[in-house]
Amino acid sequence: MEPTIQSGKHFAEHAFLAGTRFHDVCLGEAVFDDVNLGQATFDNVNLSEAHFDNVNMTDVEITDVNTSGMKINGVLVDDLFDAYTQRNG
Repeated sequence: MEPTIQSGKHFAEHAFLAGTRFHDVCLGEAVFDDVNLGQATFDNVNLSEAHFDNVNMTDVEITDVNTSGMKINGVLVDDLFDAYTQRNG
């Protein structure tokens, strides 16, 4: 598939982009507001220092992930994993 979006800044509003593929793309400092990423796939993605607020993560599956410093509702994920391991051995 040939690229249809060239480099630069773009603005999409009320757009239907289902099935769009992003490969080797930098979206640093991008803003996603009122966006549906249902059934999206993320592979080899850098989300360091990203912020998620008011996010529905129902049935999300995360594998092979570095959670260093990651917090959920202000709690370090590594601490949650440690507590879970201690409780469930």
